[in-house]
Amino acid sequence: MSGLRERQKQQRREAILEAALALFDDQGFAATTVEQIAERTGVSIPTVFNYFGSKQDILLAVVEQADLRAVTDAQLSMPAFDNAVDAMCHLEALIVQHELQVLPPSIWRELLPLGLVGPKPATVLPLNARLVEEIARLLRDLQARQLLNQAIDVDFVAYFLNDYSSMQFMRLVQEDPPDFTAHQARVRQMTQMLFDGLAPR
Repeated sequence: MSGLRERQKQQRREAILEAALALFDDQGFAATTVEQIAERTGVSIPTVFNYFGSKQDILLAVVEQADLRAVTDAQLSMPAFDNAVDAMCHLEALIVQHELQVLPPSIWRELLPLGLVGPKPATVLPLNARLVEEIARLLRDLQARQLLNQAIDVDFVAYFLNDYSSMQFMRLVQEDPPDFTAHQARVRQMTQMLFDGLAPR
């Protein structure tokens, strides 16, 4: 019985997320209300708040799902790479792809002045920390395969790459249309410079 209850709770959570995403896409984040999300999901407003403390928490859950899917995809494809720069640029490209699949550039542009994305707003710190942990795990895998200097501080590199990629993503979504080629070139250049600077002498 408890297994069924957990599945029902997960299904309701997913339904709330789907309804919220559809509304964000239709009318924007700011114009969407929790009341509308509840109505579209077919649940009460208190039910929405039972699952998510705020509309902002719904947004963060959507982004977290996208990032975790990107990391999972990257883990599956990592064995095909024999170059650390290529591997990490692939991860970054997957994160961008998944984040833009769940929220179009127009919504990301709307979020920037609201302070919901940017240089470490307090609301995204836990999400950011989880993503940095996953990046560090992938870097350790590259070390284990002798593709990355064993002496580097993996946690620092993961933190730096995530920060830099986040800043470049904010720049990307402000472009209309987004220049993915230039974005990828900037990320590759910085990643190459970072790894070259950490290479054994």
